Amino acid sequence: MRFVWAVAAFVLAAVMIATGIAQRTVFQGPKTATTAVSQPAAASYTLIDGAVLNRLPGSQTLRAAQSGTIFAAYARTSDMKSWLSDVAYTSVTLNEAGKVVDTVVPPTAAGPDGAADRDPAGSDLWLDQFQQDDILIQHLQLPDTMSVLVATDGTKPAPAAISVTWSLQTNTPWAGPLIAGGSILMAIGVFLYILGLRSLRRRRGPRRKALPPLPETEPIDISVAAADKGVISAGPASTRTPLTRRRTFAVVPVLAISALLMAGCSADAWPQLGASATPTPTRTVVDPSGVQQPAVTPSQADRILARISQTIASADEKQDAKLAATRLTGAALAERETNYTLRGKISGEAALPAIPATGVKVVLPQAYDGWPRTILLIAEQKADTAVTSTIMMMAQQDAWSQYKLSYTGQLEAAELPDVAPAYVGAAAVQPDSSFLVMPPEKIAAAYADIIDHGDASASAGAFDTHADLFLKGVMAKRKEQLAEFDKTAAKADKDAKSSKTGSLTFTALAGSAPPLALATLESGAIVAVNVNETETVKPTNADAVIKLTNNPRVQALTGVKESQTGFTTTYSDQLFFYVPGVGSGDASIRLLGYSSNILGAKVVSKK
Repeated sequence: MRFVWAVAAFVLAAVMIATGIAQRTVFQGPKTATTAVSQPAAASYTLIDGAVLNRLPGSQTLRAAQSGTIFAAYARTSDMKSWLSDVAYTSVTLNEAGKVVDTVVPPTAAGPDGAADRDPAGSDLWLDQFQQDDILIQHLQLPDTMSVLVATDGTKPAPAAISVTWSLQTNTPWAGPLIAGGSILMAIGVFLYILGLRSLRRRRGPRRKALPPLPETEPIDISVAAADKGVISAGPASTRTPLTRRRTFAVVPVLAISALLMAGCSADAWPQLGASATPTPTRTVVDPSGVQQPAVTPSQADRILARISQTIASADEKQDAKLAATRLTGAALAERETNYTLRGKISGEAALPAIPATGVKVVLPQAYDGWPRTILLIAEQKADTAVTSTIMMMAQQDAWSQYKLSYTGQLEAAELPDVAPAYVGAAAVQPDSSFLVMPPEKIAAAYADIIDHGDASASAGAFDTHADLFLKGVMAKRKEQLAEFDKTAAKADKDAKSSKTGSLTFTALAGSAPPLALATLESGAIVAVNVNETETVKPTNADAVIKLTNNPRVQALTGVKESQTGFTTTYSDQLFFYVPGVGSGDASIRLLGYSSNILGAKVVSKK
């Protein structure tokens, strides 16, 4: 009977194991699904919509093939369409039936330069980009709000052979139990078979016979007896030992096969008996409905800053103002242009501080789907034991433009206002906003009045001047310059036998660069403005002459060594303030950072 059960166990085990293996092989189905993207026209760009990328769940693998360099990038769909709005492109989307369709979209807008084609590589809009020769393979996992752009160089047709592949989840929850159960049944069958053999051998073993007559007694050899001692057993060894060995080798292969089969079963080969995890609702930080997306991501901001830094470093080395203008604007560009002029005429004139390429600690992008867009960055630099931070404001004017640095300065504030995380972004504050204790468009003029009049200024009460290192430095410099001028003028008066031969005056005014402002969490704003400080020295005696004896900068910028009318020197101040909101309980405007550099010099015109 044991043999019958053993055979039944063998058969059932073989069926179960074979079925389990078949589920993992011939019955499992394809592990990937691929959709080919056609190119109906010779358009330079192909835009694959996020709905197509998420047509099936799981990660996406983009493949494109064509002779030459292939370009691909991904970004928000709205940004992609804005960038492509002035050219014809192939749009790959899903129709109402969920089928992939492609259409040629004609231009709907005019680009800034009127160019129909342009190289897509290097745009600040892309969250990431890839370039490979002949064949491009890139693994992605993008949400349906993002799209992929495929092209070559922007002039040649986009690759015709494009496909998207998804990895399919092919679960076989009964493969593991079937293989495991079959292995157990196989072991039980082997065990029953061994028991059957053992019982059969016991029933059919050798029968006992009558003992033969005893031989004649002979002397016993003690040495032989000692050698044979311990080998006497109940039966012949040949009838027992082979059975034990066969039993051992019969079980080992079964266990080995079971282990190998079980090792090939992954987690998707077993049923999920436990209840699936249910997400626990948490408090929403920001209501996503109606909220616009932040202009950039932190990694995108890092890449943009690195590009700006590289371009400005090259421009500084070559003293190339046109190259600098591709990444600078406003006060930041004007100061650089003056520095290039001075370095070209004065040996040993130092370059302006470099734009940091790394070390970004704070990213505050404007949450805005349109243009222009503004970003606030704070980057930290370490040199030996010193640690400095640079605060910057940059803006992008339209979808085709690169971000340009408008304001930059050294961060001086020990404490920063609380700002929204980068994935939320901040709203831009309008120049005439009445929600702040002072509109951004009036801050530059108000601060300039404090520079000129100190505590006597009507705006002195609106600013926290006690911790303002920049204001204290300006006051100290003016006092020092006046003392030096009076000393020099006194000597000139004595030589000319005149009571007064010249005068030195200071004036501060709002600069021409427009303010940039982003909101903080306390209903306030970080505002960047430009103030110009002017020093005017001119003679008060008709016979007096102002000489530039110890002022090579003014001499280099004006091209003269002396003047009977005098000279005017202008310095540009880039200033960052925290401006509280109305009713916040903190009415003082605080300086956060600044930079100040010479902007220009000219001869005072005759009246």
